[in-house]
Amino acid sequence: MAILGIAIIRLDSLFAAVMLTGIYGLVAACLYIEMDAVDVAFTEAAVGGGIATLLFLSTIALTSSKEKPGSKNSLPAFFVVMLTGGVLMFGISDIPKFGDRSAPAPQSLSDRYINQSPQEIGVPNMVTSVLASYRGYDTMGEVTVIFTAGIAVLMLLGRGFRSNARRTRVKTDTKSSQAKRLTGE
Repeated sequence: MAILGIAIIRLDSLFAAVMLTGIYGLVAACLYIEMDAVDVAFTEAAVGGGIATLLFLSTIALTSSKEKPGSKNSLPAFFVVMLTGGVLMFGISDIPKFGDRSAPAPQSLSDRYINQSPQEIGVPNMVTSVLASYRGYDTMGEVTVIFTAGIAVLMLLGRGFRSNARRTRVKTDTKSSQAKRLTGE
């Protein structure tokens, strides 16, 4: 895994880096399966190996590899990112410390999940039993939201392909009509 990560950072080719990123996601999914975390493996394979790779490749296809002359970094975008980061840092300060017994989560259901989950559900992995059974409807809702977002992104990316094809067709039609006028047809 570390070798793949270092190779991704060191590559100059965006296409090769995207391919290695997809491979990294699939290798991580295989490792999660070995650890009996099938739910995490499925998510990693779908998002890390599938959708993210597709979005990266689509972005490479729709953009140029060179910066436009005269383009500058956006100062308002920088301030929005800094403001969002500040708000997130402020929100983190309210989270209980890791392993804190007085936090709300360990006081309510954690003992039941840890002690009774294997007998109630029959799944050896505690995370899988919680996500697939105790929180099944919630997980289904999350999958629906991710699927809808993925379809929306693909529709937006497809719209860019259609507009590029239309522009090419219009340029070709304009050139052929100009050629017909010049030749007197």
